[in-house]
Amino acid sequence: MKIFILLSTVLIFNSALGQSQYNMTNSAHTHKPVLVIHGGAGTILKKNMTPEKEKAYSDGLKAALEKGYAILKAGGSSLDAVEAAVKVMEDNPLFNAGKGAVFTHEGTNELDAAIMDGKTLAAGAVAGVKTIRNPITAARAVMEHSPHVMMVGSGAEQFAAQHGITIVDPSYFYTEERWKALQRVKKEDSLKTELDHGSKKSNSGLLQPENRDSKYGTVGAVALDQHGDLAAATSTGGMTNKRWGRVGDAPIIGAGTYANNATCAISCTGWGEFFIRLVMAKTISDRMEFGQWSLQKAADEMIMKRLPALKGDGGLIAVDKQGNIAMPFCTEGMYRGYITADGKMEIRIYKE
Repeated sequence: MKIFILLSTVLIFNSALGQSQYNMTNSAHTHKPVLVIHGGAGTILKKNMTPEKEKAYSDGLKAALEKGYAILKAGGSSLDAVEAAVKVMEDNPLFNAGKGAVFTHEGTNELDAAIMDGKTLAAGAVAGVKTIRNPITAARAVMEHSPHVMMVGSGAEQFAAQHGITIVDPSYFYTEERWKALQRVKKEDSLKTELDHGSKKSNSGLLQPENRDSKYGTVGAVALDQHGDLAAATSTGGMTNKRWGRVGDAPIIGAGTYANNATCAISCTGWGEFFIRLVMAKTISDRMEFGQWSLQKAADEMIMKRLPALKGDGGLIAVDKQGNIAMPFCTEGMYRGYITADGKMEIRIYKE
């Protein structure tokens, strides 16, 4: 009798285990992939856009979407997809990341990037780098090949070089349009200084509302893969005319970049100082996890209410664990696009 009971218990256990393994294997492939990207927010008005430039931006977003989604459709990971999508935009001079990075006050380019794995909460970031062609790849190397989360400056560059990541001469990042933008902003700051001369006002080149659009321009991607895993990636050249090694929200986990399989994946763009103060991305995730808010409600609350209340602005892209997406922004426009679970691609630039 004892042997019979023991054998029955073993059979029941093995049957349950087999069923559990089957369910896990089966459910691991039931998620339909979703990819969302952005190319920055700001005063983006159709009246100021030529048809040629609008097409160029749309084509750039489309290329990034296609690159990332091809990975997801083939069963690849969300991490691979967001890195690939962001690299396409880093290599496109239209966007303020990688090749299209804006210039600092000193006439250099300082790049920031971050990536996060929603499955493990592993994350990696680099900031203030000047010679890494694709900062997002360096950020992933920090996540996967070091015990750290963030590396900065020359140390991050040395680490990247040691891990076979492409290093370029700083001149690689030069573009005429970004150089002219720096000269324009410096001139505006100089005029503002003259107007404020004799007063106690502080002119840092960072706080003037007249230069708001010089503060935006970030690229990012968020994805849900077939295994149900979320990931987020963000890359930026920062703000035009930035000084003193300023770093914005993009490489700061929880501020401009965040992913957690329990809730959502988020990549932000906008006036970084305010996103840092609000711990934007993590706060949205927390509202979902602890307050049971929907992704759309949590994102709208932070971008459309809390951010403007501090006199900041910008936007974000997000996808939750069910594949729902959100793309709120409180600027005039945001370069953005997505491919939903049904395979539909949509690219948008202006307010609806």
